[in-house]
Amino acid sequence: MKMFFLVLFVSLTSFTTYNVMENEEILSELELVRLTDHVNEIKALTASDHKYNSKIAFLVDMKIKSGKNRFFVYDLQNNKILDQGLVAHGSGSETGIRGDELKFSNMPNSNCTSLGRYSVEKSYKGIFGKAFRLNGLDESNNNALKRAIVLHQYSAVPYGEQDYYITNSHGCPMLNEIFFKRLEKIIDSSNSKIMLYVYY
Repeated sequence: MKMFFLVLFVSLTSFTTYNVMENEEILSELELVRLTDHVNEIKALTASDHKYNSKIAFLVDMKIKSGKNRFFVYDLQNNKILDQGLVAHGSGSETGIRGDELKFSNMPNSNCTSLGRYSVEKSYKGIFGKAFRLNGLDESNNNALKRAIVLHQYSAVPYGEQDYYITNSHGCPMLNEIFFKRLEKIIDSSNSKIMLYVYY
């Protein structure tokens, strides 16, 4: 009988890819306000344009330091953060003093992060393995495809939160391999395009 319950428990937990978390436990009051504002924008767009996923969205708060979780998987229907992880920003976004204010650009070869809404497009195999192309939907990021800004994994990005700043990218939202695998499952199982919103 014990063996039956053990097998049942293992079977049920294998279907769980992320945990639902209370937003208040994760974010400060100011961070929660910023997140909610951008969630509302996503909801308005997905309600009017059905090619976008109206259940799940990705949000990145670049005001949060790179050593802390700032990439959020958000349940648009139940208003919950489902998962979170570290994400690197572009090396060109550094202003010279570590941890100082970031700068953003949409220009080719700037190595900067670009703010705005993206749609997560089809995957391809690149130098970092599987990656997802990102299509910039705003004037602030509409060069994303031209700049080859993609959602990808990289072994130098740590899994857990750090007290220091993590490695930088060339402008791409770059994730830890384990976290990327969880997002990959969500993206690949979606019948519509998932929105990614990078804000500051």
